[in-house]
Amino acid sequence: MIAEHAATPRLTYSQATRDLLATMRTPGMAFWLLLALDLAVLAWGARAWLYQIQTGMGVAGINHPVGWGVYIATFVFWIGIAHSGTLISAILFLCRAGWRPAVYRSAEAMTVFAIITAGLFPIIHLGRAWKFYWVFPYPNDRLLWVNFRSPLIWDVFAIGTYMLVSVMFFTLGLIPDLAVARSRATGWRRRLYRALSLGWRGTDNQWHHYRAAYLFFAALATPLVISVHSVVSWDFAATLVPGWHSTLFAPYFVAGAIHSGLAMVLTILIPLRRAFRLEAYVTPHHLGQVARLMVLTGLIMAYSYAAEFFFVGWRGTPVERELFRYRVSGDYALGFWLMVIFNTLIPLLFALRAVRVRIWLIFALSLLVNVGMWTERFVIFVTSLAHEYLPFAWGTYRPTWVELSVIAGSFAWFFFWFLLFAKLLPVVSLTEVKEALGPEAAGEAR
Repeated sequence: MIAEHAATPRLTYSQATRDLLATMRTPGMAFWLLLALDLAVLAWGARAWLYQIQTGMGVAGINHPVGWGVYIATFVFWIGIAHSGTLISAILFLCRAGWRPAVYRSAEAMTVFAIITAGLFPIIHLGRAWKFYWVFPYPNDRLLWVNFRSPLIWDVFAIGTYMLVSVMFFTLGLIPDLAVARSRATGWRRRLYRALSLGWRGTDNQWHHYRAAYLFFAALATPLVISVHSVVSWDFAATLVPGWHSTLFAPYFVAGAIHSGLAMVLTILIPLRRAFRLEAYVTPHHLGQVARLMVLTGLIMAYSYAAEFFFVGWRGTPVERELFRYRVSGDYALGFWLMVIFNTLIPLLFALRAVRVRIWLIFALSLLVNVGMWTERFVIFVTSLAHEYLPFAWGTYRPTWVELSVIAGSFAWFFFWFLLFAKLLPVVSLTEVKEALGPEAAGEAR
């Protein structure tokens, strides 16, 4: 029960409705200032991308031998964030976790916006962005078809399917809440919520079909996420590049996606909780439960790192052994050790209750994990390309200001959509909060 873990009096249905719909009121000055700052960063990133299109890919740091740099590393980072949100929501629903209502709506929204962000990077990396439609197999008068054996084409189908299921899962969960918002809104908001609520009236028949559909999508999304992110890992594992050609990559990438997603949920939810005064609905107990899950995923990441080194030392080729020595002590050693510390040791601090009860500390540690997970992708991709088979072809890679500006713009793009979501839609589910409160909280009104 939500109120059992809150330091506030027991909540009622009417109070929960007022509090959770209050987040959708007309924004104040602080919101507009934050939005203006976000749009400024987004505009700078867009300007850097336009400069790259006008000037050519030479303004980026990618070159021989490192043809994939921070653009692809950030693409995989956002894909990991996207895959984890729906997975977290679906698994918690199937396991009937009592603390799910506080976190799942933000996790599902994070999924949708992260996919939108990740989809930009293959286009950015392409250079000739206007040719992006070539990756789609469509009939044309040139009789040209894509190479279906390419893992990049697998991504198009896998990620497209996942985005479709995630958007449907997200919008389905919103329908009962939007019906409540529809009855209390006016003007254009009322028309918007009327359209999105799809004629919901809350009848017994509608609830029956809603529950069946929600269970179906939760059961479908769980294996879909695992399979789709495995396909993303095959972009690398299907090659013969040392450090990539490994059967460990599929479970390794899935575990990393969940780890980074949990960290991003905390990074987003803690400021949201404070800004909208949702302390009674997103309690330290809820945040602590997410932090506890990160202890488990951090241990899985530690096992994955150790397994990589073990298998290379046990049956790896001399080229692979040299590569892993290079990761530990070469040009990118700082990134490697930050990856290990931030992704494996930092999450273990969440096992301490003294850490879990301090909200600011949870937020700071989740930020470090996010940094560590992005660094992991950078280290894996760049070191393998920079230190491949032939010593005379080795080289180093340094991202330029254009690439860093585009990456900053991608984060601004993600948070722009999240800011809109926070003011237009309920950030915490009214329906499931009321279910957690129980029928005794009905009070005078629903």
